[in-house]
Amino acid sequence: MTEDAIFTFLGQLGLPDKLIPLAAYSSVFLLVLLLAIPATWIARRSLLRFIHHVVRSNRMPWDDALVDNHFFQRLSLIMPVLIFYISQDLLLPPDSLAAIILRRLITCGFVLVGIGTIVALLNTANDIYKNLHRKSGKTIRGYVDAARIVVYVLGIIFLIAILTNRSPWGLLSVMGGLTAVTMLVFRDSILGFIASIQLTGTDMIRVGDWIEMPGYDADGEVIEISIHSVRVRNWDKTITTIPTYGLISKSFKNWRGMSESGGRRIKRSLNLDMTSIRFLTDQELDKLAEIQLITDYIRRKQREIKIFNKEHAVNPSMIINGRCQTNAGIFRAYVIAYLRHNPKLHKDMTFLVRQLKPGPDGLPLQIYVFSRDQTWVNYEAIQADIFDHLIAALPQFELRIFQQPSGYDFRKLVQ
Repeated sequence: MTEDAIFTFLGQLGLPDKLIPLAAYSSVFLLVLLLAIPATWIARRSLLRFIHHVVRSNRMPWDDALVDNHFFQRLSLIMPVLIFYISQDLLLPPDSLAAIILRRLITCGFVLVGIGTIVALLNTANDIYKNLHRKSGKTIRGYVDAARIVVYVLGIIFLIAILTNRSPWGLLSVMGGLTAVTMLVFRDSILGFIASIQLTGTDMIRVGDWIEMPGYDADGEVIEISIHSVRVRNWDKTITTIPTYGLISKSFKNWRGMSESGGRRIKRSLNLDMTSIRFLTDQELDKLAEIQLITDYIRRKQREIKIFNKEHAVNPSMIINGRCQTNAGIFRAYVIAYLRHNPKLHKDMTFLVRQLKPGPDGLPLQIYVFSRDQTWVNYEAIQADIFDHLIAALPQFELRIFQQPSGYDFRKLVQ
């Protein structure tokens, strides 16, 4: 039914000539609206459900991201815009101001649908990349965020250009002339984008990395990297948000190297009471030789010492003359043997038991080894088992742990 036919039909109904145009265009608009609503409903309810079913049921995992990011839903919004575009000449007089405004609004509708669809595609690309690199933790979130900003900015420029009937390239040139203002407005986005490129390009950080950044009270797992911020789930389950450029401008610790090495460091000391360290007699050495882990060590060391003392004509009347074994030295040998026989420790990584500088808190005997299990709970259990055993074994060597006096110690003195 053409415009003239509608006018003729309404005239035959006996309407006054002045009301015929208003009635004609109102009825056409109502018909188009009644057509657009069910068409959109059918497209979103029936067609979309069918498309989602096909996507979910096939064996290709990558297209599920299209559904998750509402790509088809946003694309379906083209239906009402397209219906109004096809029927625009029937809605208003072609040369009227209202018709010009309507055409511009319809064009803006196409732009808005295009922006939403492109953003959905960008989010889909990010999800697909994340799934493909799930194990490595690599992400392109920074690039996607930058692309979304470009899409939004260009979309706004095109919308303004359409509504003002100006060239979008002219508006772009105006924005280019306002470089200083543009840099000020988008300062954080520009800094974040550059930082995101540096972080991902140099592989400084990935999703899933354990990082420490005391300046931001961050100590936990990276869960998201975007152009503006990096989100860290701390071990106490709180979330810390760090500006992306903050990771470039300030230092942070990434524990990924530990994870990739296959071991987790145990670095802890036993502070020995220096008043309990002394030389051992032959009888005491024979008793300690019954400890199976150090039997061979004590026998071998004792033979070596006897040969040395004999060659140097050492006077045996004083135990300090020549070389003698101490309870601290034998205990250190026992610690090494005990750790060597622990299957939960790496033997091919740094393996060290050493004495540190004596101080007010005694003589530190430091254990510096790596556990095979990196899981936090298991790692702490391995570490606790080692030191439980060693602290309990100290009295066998007549050594004491140094600790500050407690109320229990003072009560014993009074008694």
